Parts: sequence; C-alpha cells; structure tokens
Amino acid sequence: MRDNATEVTAAGIARLAGVGRAAVSNWRRRHADFPKPVGGTETSPSFALADVESWLREQGKLAEVPLRERVWQQLVGHPEGPVTALAYAGCALLLIHERPTVWLAASAGSDERMAAMLPGALEGVIVPRFGAARGRGRGVHRGREVGGAAAVNSPGSASGSVNAPAEGSAAAATSGMAAVNSASAVNAVNTANTQTAPNTAGAVNTPADLTTPPTPVNTARAVNTPPAANTTPAVPTPTGPQLLPTAPLLRGVADLAAELGTRETFEFLLGRHLDANPRQYTLTPPELARLMAELAGPAGTVLDPACGTGTLLGAVAPRPEQQLYAEDSAPDLAALTALRLALHAQVTVRATAGDTLRADAYPELRADVVLCHPPFNERNWGHDELAYDPRWEYGFPARNESELAWVQHALARLADAGTAVLLMPPAAASRRSGRRIRADLLRRGALKAVVALPIGAAPPYNIPLHLWVLRRPERVLGQPEVLLVDTGRFATEGRGGPDWQAVRGVVLDAWRVFDRAGRLDDEPGLARSVPVIELLDDDVDLAPARHLPPATAADGADELTAVRERLGETLRLTADLTPPPVDHATDPDRPTRWPLTTIGELARGGALVMRTGGNGGHARVPVLTDHDVLAGTAPSGLLPESDEEAVLTEAGDVVVPVLGGGSMARVIDDSTVGAVLGRSLVLLRPDPAALDPWFLAGFLRGTANNRQASSYASTATRLDVRRLQLPRLPLDEQRRYGARFRALEDFERALRQAGRLGEQLVRGMYDGLTDGTVMPE
Repeated sequence: MRDNATEVTAAGIARLAGVGRAAVSNWRRRHADFPKPVGGTETSPSFALADVESWLREQGKLAEVPLRERVWQQLVGHPEGPVTALAYAGCALLLIHERPTVWLAASAGSDERMAAMLPGALEGVIVPRFGAARGRGRGVHRGREVGGAAAVNSPGSASGSVNAPAEGSAAAATSGMAAVNSASAVNAVNTANTQTAPNTAGAVNTPADLTTPPTPVNTARAVNTPPAANTTPAVPTPTGPQLLPTAPLLRGVADLAAELGTRETFEFLLGRHLDANPRQYTLTPPELARLMAELAGPAGTVLDPACGTGTLLGAVAPRPEQQLYAEDSAPDLAALTALRLALHAQVTVRATAGDTLRADAYPELRADVVLCHPPFNERNWGHDELAYDPRWEYGFPARNESELAWVQHALARLADAGTAVLLMPPAAASRRSGRRIRADLLRRGALKAVVALPIGAAPPYNIPLHLWVLRRPERVLGQPEVLLVDTGRFATEGRGGPDWQAVRGVVLDAWRVFDRAGRLDDEPGLARSVPVIELLDDDVDLAPARHLPPATAADGADELTAVRERLGETLRLTADLTPPPVDHATDPDRPTRWPLTTIGELARGGALVMRTGGNGGHARVPVLTDHDVLAGTAPSGLLPESDEEAVLTEAGDVVVPVLGGGSMARVIDDSTVGAVLGRSLVLLRPDPAALDPWFLAGFLRGTANNRQASSYASTATRLDVRRLQLPRLPLDEQRRYGARFRALEDFERALRQAGRLGEQLVRGMYDGLTDGTVMPE
C-alpha cells in the first residue's frame, strides 16, 4: 500500500532537505509544480510526504530520505496522531524484540495480510508482559485505553513466561486469517512458530505458537502481587483496522530496528516526540533519575505512581524477578512507559492509566521502593472526596498541600523498611499549612533526609527543588536525627543542568554514612544530621539552608582572595588584549567596494559544507547549544538519548545561531571540539585551501550582514545563513583579517571572564560581610 496518508509540514520538508524554512517558502512561491497542501491550516499547511519526496528528488535537492527521517515523518503524519502511532510502533518493536520469527512471518506479504495477522501475534507478547484486557480487540484510540478492566496479574504474566501467549491468541490469529482468506498465511506463521527463536531478550527461549495455548506459569512473587480489580492495562492489543493504516510505519520501524536495535529505535522516536512537544510534558532529567534510584538502593519491587515517560523506573538497576509498577493519569504516558520499560529490561512490567490519588490501581501493593516526581501545586487532587482515606496516617493534607498527599501515598505503598524518594517543591518543606504532617513524619521516623538541589536540576528550572527520602517505619522507633543536605553551590551557568558529578558525590556520600551510622558529622555549608527535636518548633521548617552551619570563615576568606587574584590577572590580560587605535583605511589600491559572494554560493561550489543541528544523539556526548555560542561557554546541553547520527564539531568549524537576531559566529576550538551540534545552530566547515575560518567567522558577525540576511516573524528573528555575504579575497588577505578577528575574540573572552569574576567577588563580599566570615577592615 502506497504511503499516501503521511503528511509533512514545512518544517519537516526543511529537515528532509537540510535547509531552513525560508527556503521552503521560496520554493512554494517560485515553483508552480511544488506539491499542493493536502491538510493543515492556511498558515501552517501540510503536504503529502510521498509527493514532497518525489519533487525534492526531481529538483536534485534530495538523493534519498534518510530512514530515520522517513519513519519520523510517518509517525508524525499518522491519522490517529503521533502518540498513538508511537504506541503501535512500540508494540511492533516488542514483538520484534521477543519473537522475531513471528514478526517475519506476520509481516510477509501485503499490508492487509499483516494487519490481519498482527493482532494475534501482538497479543502473544502484550498479555504476558502487561496483562490482558477484558474484551479483546478494543485497542488504543488516540493513545487512550478504551477497553475494560484488566486482570493484570493473571497466570502467565510474569517475566519468566514472556513467550507464553495468552489463551485466545489462536482465535484472534485464526479470525485474522479468515479476513484475508489465506491458508498459506496460517501455514507461514505456524511454520515460523515451530522454530526456536533467537534469544534476544534474556529469557526468551520458548518458541511461540499462535495456535496452541500453553499451560500458563506464574513465576511472579505472590507476596508483592496486588489484585487486579482496580487496574486497566496501559497497552491493549490494537486491532486489524487500527493497524492497516499503520502498516508503512511498522515496516519502517522494523527496518530501523534492524539498523539500530529495538530499544534504541523506540528511544529515538520517543525522544524526538518529547523534544518536539516540550510544553506538553514535565520530564525528569536522566541524571536526577539516576540519583533518586541510587538513593533508594536496589529493589525487587518498584512503584512509580506518577510515572510520566518512565524515566525514574528506567533508572532502577535491573534484578532477577524484578517487578516494576507504574501508574499515570495520562493514558498516553502510561502506554509509552510500559513499552519503554519492557524494551529496556527483561522484567515484569505492570502499568496502568488512572488517577492515582482518587482511584489507586495497586491498593494492596507493598513495594520495596517508591520513586515519584509528582505534579506540583495541584488543588484538584481529590481533597473533598478523600477526607477519610486510610492513607492519611500522618494527617489529612490541606487543599494546597497535594505534595504531602503524594508523600503519604508513597509511604502507604511501601513494605516495612521500604524506601521512597520523591522530588518536591521547596515550599512543601516550609508552608505552615503542612507543618503538622511534617511534624508527624519526623516524630514517627518516616522522613529520613531532605536534599536541596541546585537551581536548574529539574523543571521548573528557576527554583531549587528538594528530594525527600522516606522510609516506612518498622515496629521499633525511628532514628532520632534527620539528614539535611544543600547542594545549591553546584549550580552552573549553562543550560545543561548543575554539576551532577559533584551533586551525586556529596549527596550519596552523606546519605550512605547517615544511613549506616544514624548520624553525620557536620560538613559546613553542605550537610549535617539534625536531631528531630530541633525541628519540632512552631514552623517545622525543613529547608536545609536554614539549619546548616555556614562555611568556615577561613574557607570563605581564602576563596574570596583567590577570586580577587584571578580577577586581577584577567583585568591585566584584558588591558594587554585591548585593540590598538583604529587605523583608517588609506590604501589607494583598496577598492571602494569588495566583490561579494554568499555562503550559499560557497556551499554550492564546495568551498564549505553546511550542516544543521539535530534532535538526538548519544546522551553522554556534550551538546553545544545556541546559548553556549552566544555566551562563549563550554558545551552544556543534552539531547534525547538515541542512535541518531549526530553532527560532531571539528577544529576550524564555524557555528552560527539562527534564532534571536544576534550577530554571532564562533570558531570551534579545543574547548568545543567533538561536541554535538545542538538545535538552532548551523555549522559551516570551510575548505582550508579556500577559506580561513577566522576570516569567515569575523565577516559573518557584521551587523549589516546579519540584518540583510534575517527574516522576521511575529515573535522571532531567523537568520538565513545562506544569504550571509563575504568579500572575495585571496587566502593570504583572508588570514590577515582572520588574525585581527581572532585577537578580538580573545579580548571578548577576557571581558566575559572578568565580568563573571567581578560578579562572583561582589556577591562573595556581600555574603561574607553579612554572615560574619569577612571583617569590614
């Protein structure tokens, strides 16, 4: 079936062709044969992907659509929306991961045959991993579960039996065969299923059989398995009619999985979707998730009652027979989390969509660990309906204390001595309306630690959030002290978050000593263990900064002295680098106007190569952002983890931000070489035999040059780099200009450093004078 349903926007066309959106607008105006819109709106039209691809290829603007981009455009243009399409893709990836021979048999032949075969095949992996829905075939509609309740812990649902299809799979497969009247299709699947599939998922060694239901084996630990009365499956089996328009996407996803791997393919697509819709999701940064999981320690049963995209559960170290439970009020997120976790590790995954506080899906669960990033500042959390709920052991939360409701929900779902780690807003530690609950948490030994994170650790990035570490009290009395840690000093200027290595070191070292000994020697300015009795005053204020001893006076004075010395050295360097007096151009042979060329002409002639920033890559590689280029700082960004081919910087590249209207270009040096090129950046890689990089960067920074190459929208300015102009000069003359531009860059860098050190010295003096660590003489 030809992929006529997939539509692509102007931004998608620009990505396909590697150009800016302004170029796409010019093509629409100048070429009468440019494909006509097939959807969207007048201001944001959409076009048929197949027609666009054909036109680009005819115009010589495209050799072949990269597989990743094709799959992404198919997902974005899916008639049921990208989230539903991503769920369908995740189901197919799970089948490929666990039963590759079944996928090969089901996907052979036409799209109609595949759509008829897949529901039965998918049910054979979805039910064992996620549970069965009452009423087969109801499936997913626009990312939401519309089936009935599910017996998620029915026999055969544990991780050890992932290859045992649920009863009824044969009927679904047989009915699918009847829909296409193909006896050969039945034989193909049965033949494939009688062969032992490769072991691609740990315990996947049992050949699948869609026609003979096996004897189910329940290897899950009954002690931690809650009843299924209140749960619905996050991932119901899609139906044939739902899968038919998805067939081109599923085939593309399979090809991409052969190239990248199943988990990496899903992470790439999910990361691209999250990155394209940043305002729709509140994400937990991976480094923070890792810290929370390490604080909680190893666990066999883990719950995240507000799972979001599953980052917290994905950070937990896998263990044999581990069980992961997830719940989220957004069905879309619950489904994506379940698929993400199932592809991440061979563990039991139970995810459900529901309102955790109003309709708890796991009322009998007693988990070893609860990890949670709850929604903040919610007033409609169920205050009026839940007044007599048994979870409020420590007091009934006020209407404006939804976070304390989540704290008590986490404690109620813990086994004795189990640990919960929650991300909390700082106000929850000091609001008067919550002081009675905080006091009872302290008295009964449930609250063990409060950690103040640096600004920028997690959204909202403008406030220093807290981590609360709680433990379900056993019969004996709890520890008489609480650990307080403040890592605010490890905030950084870039947008890549704080110095996570330093944060992890301080927090984990302090927690491990405190957890083992029940107390911690004071670490001025960083950590201390506080007797509970000291905190039980009228406010019960748990903000760490209010209880930590300040840094010693000697340390503060020595640090300020060091800053002052560095500032003096930088100011002397700035004076040395100050440009000499301006020398007016008096050369009579100099032409009144240079012959000019443009970046676009140079690129077409091979004098330089243009690349644009991407939307994915290896998370461990630093990303150079537009903010880094403008501020002159080291790479500070992060991109969604995937195996997408990233653009890596090389020495001598010139990087130009395309948003904001500023005149800026930066030559890649030792501090930025090897970084991934971030979004909203264009990289120019000059041929050293034709162009000097410093000459190139210097002329690109001209104000008039940027003004003539900029276009203006209602709220933003965008630079069309191809229109930027350069004079046609011999290479020797370029290098003469380049040396002067490089000296200006050194002077600019010294000015920035002097400004930062000056601000640090001023702030340190104010702090030292006011806290007594610096004397006024």
